[in-house]
Amino acid sequence: MQSDILADTSGSKDLALVPQGHEPRNPGMALDLDWVAGARANRSAIERRAASLPGRRSLKKDYQAAWLCRAISCIDLTTLAGDDTEGRVRRLCAKAKQPVRADLLAALGMEGLTTGAVCVYHDMVETAVRALEGSGIPVAAVSTGFPAGLSPFHLRLAEIGESVAAGAQEIDIVISRRHVLTGNWQALYDEMQAFRAACGEAHVKAILATGELGTLQNVAKASLVCMMAGADFIKTSTGKESVNATLPVSLVMIRAIRDYHERTGIRVGYKPAGGISKAKDALVYLSLIKEELGDRWLRPDLFRFGASSLLGDIERQLEHHVTGAYSASWRHAAG
Repeated sequence: MQSDILADTSGSKDLALVPQGHEPRNPGMALDLDWVAGARANRSAIERRAASLPGRRSLKKDYQAAWLCRAISCIDLTTLAGDDTEGRVRRLCAKAKQPVRADLLAALGMEGLTTGAVCVYHDMVETAVRALEGSGIPVAAVSTGFPAGLSPFHLRLAEIGESVAAGAQEIDIVISRRHVLTGNWQALYDEMQAFRAACGEAHVKAILATGELGTLQNVAKASLVCMMAGADFIKTSTGKESVNATLPVSLVMIRAIRDYHERTGIRVGYKPAGGISKAKDALVYLSLIKEELGDRWLRPDLFRFGASSLLGDIERQLEHHVTGAYSASWRHAAG
């Protein structure tokens, strides 16, 4: 049975091709320590809700294909390896511009589909900007001593400035986990405000590294503080931690976003990153976003997957939809 909750928009290709940048940026607000202190996370209830999600939605045929195309439009296609080369980044950018084989996109009526962004280290920003010129696909740079965030503070600020000057339109910063673990919310707020100011016109995604924050309650409080300080997105992980994006953590962060929107009228984006590699997992995250936040968040200016291998599995599922047969991964060009 098709999901009634998803069926109202799942057949529209327009949602997968919607342009970015329509939502006003988060200006932030004064730090409200009473709000932060009152943040709670009922772990058992959250885990029960998260465990129920994979079995509650069934998307088939055209509906599934439409939602998988939506997922592609929200992918930050990423390479963050020590052996990255300019050639690898150029190939990744070519993949971002043509994420699925042209014959499959034509069969689906989805010509023009691209990924949401390309995410690289600072040294590869200029290469990515040149490779994506004219495509409208933004370059995101990881920054502030990624992934640990332990380099000197002035160097972290300088790194943001260098990436923005090189053409990065989005900056993925990492917070200092110690501020969360010690409950020093003022320090976290001040740090996030400084990062936001250094980004200038570039959108800033605050990486919480949730696998290292200890508790779901800490995740909820850190989410609120980063949004109060002006984060345009909050993001689960660097992808380098032992535990990255999970459904319980996502539920906590999404509900913090919903609470922030209800109180301020400002929409903040969400990015789960690390460990999301299967098409079926992407569908679960999309359904969670739709149920908890609504359709407006199902756009690349408010939702992203931090992923590299996810796109390959989605391609295979789309080929199966078009041809009726699964294909080997080598049939789909990799970034």
